[in-house]
Amino acid sequence: MRAYRAAGLVLLCALLVAGCTKREERVLFDGNYYPAKTRAERSDPRSFTATVRRAGRGIEGAQKAAVHEATRYCVESYGTSAIAWAGVPEGQEGPVYARSGDRVSVSGRCEIWK
Repeated sequence: MRAYRAAGLVLLCALLVAGCTKREERVLFDGNYYPAKTRAERSDPRSFTATVRRAGRGIEGAQKAAVHEATRYCVESYGTSAIAWAGVPEGQEGPVYARSGDRVSVSGRCEIWK
């Protein structure tokens, strides 16, 4: 029985460590941390959707965090911060935000200049 408890404790600690960003590496927006994730399209990895959770803490901060995550993805993957945002009406600039429950996301494509 004792071995099961020890194994359970080790598993719990591993899950906690794996799911967290180091506190000193977290970027705050409007004083809040918004966990972020970027998913690239398989057919065109330059096209992506960046999503942040915990938007209920502040929608403006969540939007800033989503744009930051998108920019981070393009810089780390392609060496550019230029993004062609998806779904932007003609004559407007900036990303179009999508909100679903407690999540905010932006979609776009990393622009590579030649």
